[in-house]
Amino acid sequence: MSTAEIAIPAPTRRPRALGPLATLARRRFQLTARTPRELFVPLLTPIMFALVIAPALKTALHTSASYESFVAIGTVGLLIPLNTMFSGLSVIVDRISGAQPELLTAPIPRGLLVIGNLLVALAITALQVGVLIAVAVARGIHFHATGTGVLWFVAAGVLFTVGMYGLAEILAGRVPRQEEYIARVPAIAILPWFLAGALFPIIALPSFLTWVAKFLPLTHGLALMRYGLLQDSTGLHAIWGLSDPTAMAALSLAVIGGFALLLTAASIRVFSRSAVR
Repeated sequence: MSTAEIAIPAPTRRPRALGPLATLARRRFQLTARTPRELFVPLLTPIMFALVIAPALKTALHTSASYESFVAIGTVGLLIPLNTMFSGLSVIVDRISGAQPELLTAPIPRGLLVIGNLLVALAITALQVGVLIAVAVARGIHFHATGTGVLWFVAAGVLFTVGMYGLAEILAGRVPRQEEYIARVPAIAILPWFLAGALFPIIALPSFLTWVAKFLPLTHGLALMRYGLLQDSTGLHAIWGLSDPTAMAALSLAVIGGFALLLTAASIRVFSRSAVR
């Protein structure tokens, strides 16, 4: 048999972007979560809200036991913004004293650096949210999740995390120093949490603030998470005022999806522009 007749299988290739993206994500993970302490310290405040403050509020306000699960999910809306904003802080550190300047000279699309950072922020946030829910269940807080409900919860959590990390990247690209970045974190990550129905329904707010809260992505995210894990559509009804819970959930998911898409695209654009300055 001649050499020409021997069939040599063509080597399989991964898409060109996957190799650099995996490398960038692995590098970011090593910088962001070098020790278990860096993974679990951000959980302390949300766990305190879910396990200490929620039961205390239930006792003080004489609310039902379901209030604990209401606040437990509300703390997810605090954990995600805090975690993503602090992930954005590491971008500034990498730009000032890390290897980001050298990476910018590599023959890869600059947007891959943002996507790599996003994947790590998403993975770490998912781990922390999972731990928070597990601790809440161990504490005796009850959820009423179905398979479809879990999908609603996961979709809302993932899309909101993506959008918030996009916002963190934009802020990191426009703020030159760490001190300025940290000074803006409370207004971006904490203030909306008090308005978005984390501790009480948005209809308890003054009418003007209720109207403002309906435009916050976090309001839609928390309402959708509660619909998923608690089968509670009152948050969605407070936003949309419709009678079909599934339709309201789809509308809120579309809002969060648009938020994630818009902020991710904007973050890549801001990063690419700031890289050439």
